[in-house]
Amino acid sequence: MDWNRVEGNWKQFKGSAKEKWGKLTDDDLNVIEGRREQLEGKLQQRYGFAKDQVRKDVDDWFNTLK
Repeated sequence: MDWNRVEGNWKQFKGSAKEKWGKLTDDDLNVIEGRREQLEGKLQQRYGFAKDQVRKDVDDWFNTLK
């Protein structure tokens, strides 16, 4: 699976993202719309993670979706 599938089916994956990162609001998830860069930016904003940590967390989450 590639990231385009996440973008195309974001409504299905939103719940999983909300479970993993509870600090993301519904508004955040609507703004993200499945775009990886937006997701990483919101995670940095909400959690204060470094860019490398955010990228690893998103990769780990993405791999659980397969």
